[in-house]
Amino acid sequence: MTARSRILLRQVHLWLGLALGGLFALLAATGSALVFYIEIDKALHPAIQPTASAPTLDWSSPAWDRALTTARTHWPDPHGNWSFEATGEPGAIPARYYPSEAHGHHAARTMVWFSPDGAQVLRAEPWGGYLMSWLYELHMHLLAGEIGSQIVGWSGFAMLVLLVSGIVVWWPRGSWRKALAFKRNAVPIRRLRDLHKLAGVWSMGLLFVLVGTGALLALPTVKAQLLTATIAAPDPIPDPQSGASRGRQIPIARALAAARRAVPEARLAFIDVPGAGPKPFRIRVQMPGDPHRRFPGSFVFIDQYSGAVLAVHDVRRGNAATTTVKWIRVLHDGSIAGLSTRILAVILGLVPLGLFVTGFLHWRRRLAARAQAHTTGSFS
Repeated sequence: MTARSRILLRQVHLWLGLALGGLFALLAATGSALVFYIEIDKALHPAIQPTASAPTLDWSSPAWDRALTTARTHWPDPHGNWSFEATGEPGAIPARYYPSEAHGHHAARTMVWFSPDGAQVLRAEPWGGYLMSWLYELHMHLLAGEIGSQIVGWSGFAMLVLLVSGIVVWWPRGSWRKALAFKRNAVPIRRLRDLHKLAGVWSMGLLFVLVGTGALLALPTVKAQLLTATIAAPDPIPDPQSGASRGRQIPIARALAAARRAVPEARLAFIDVPGAGPKPFRIRVQMPGDPHRRFPGSFVFIDQYSGAVLAVHDVRRGNAATTTVKWIRVLHDGSIAGLSTRILAVILGLVPLGLFVTGFLHWRRRLAARAQAHTTGSFS
């Protein structure tokens, strides 16, 4: 790279950092908080803490139907949709309620926690109305819905350029030992520069993964287009309809029994219960080999009136693009290897704040030094 090209790239890195550094730090810091957001939310709300006698709900637990009865007593909208989470742990039953007028990913919903036996409502709050959900909306959508998602996603791609330009500008032309050194006794401006470069160098690879996967999660259409262009079109998730549009809905227990017969090796993750109409039950399951425990990518669709299996979406049978998709979320949230990588993700999420602060202070000190040189007539 020529000296002129390096100077130009340094300017690109500087102005991208000044323009996006604050946003980068905000998204990374909120991401750090969200790595353990379930655990933090439980700690903040003792009412949903598990008790010693609480059962762990599975495929055959009667509490699912009891919770649905309780839900429809408190929220009687016949066209409202419910989603019950099977956490695999003892304690309250988390659920989401989508009223009949709710449509789309950003639709208003109520988060509800039922007692372990499903007979009582322990807590109910609108999504975004309590701390951890507010942080999630800030991290994913900047509290601005679809427009916020677009800003987060496209800014993420710009942040990738910021990261790459920083490494290219730093890349040593001489001694690697000198390039990786931190001079403790140097002048403050040099120490700031060393802190900035070393934080960036040692975290760059992991930050690239976090930022890249975050941008793809924020822009699902772009993700699908990129995968289609580079690998293949991801296998579409089926969208079957029940054989009738009205009738008596079967119990959850019957829908789960049908789903379990279809995928006996699966672990139950979510039960999506439709309101009145043609939509089927959607049972979200984790198949062997699926890396994400909480949001796995396989589904079984059950006719809500007849109990027939309408479709099965098994990520194990998907193409290379579908396989790639199932790894994006676990790479982004740090759950890929359990507790150790989640802790690493928390630490890594604080690095952009350090990069922004050290980069900004270094830039200000350089401006001050130049101003002083102009004043004194001393130029270097």
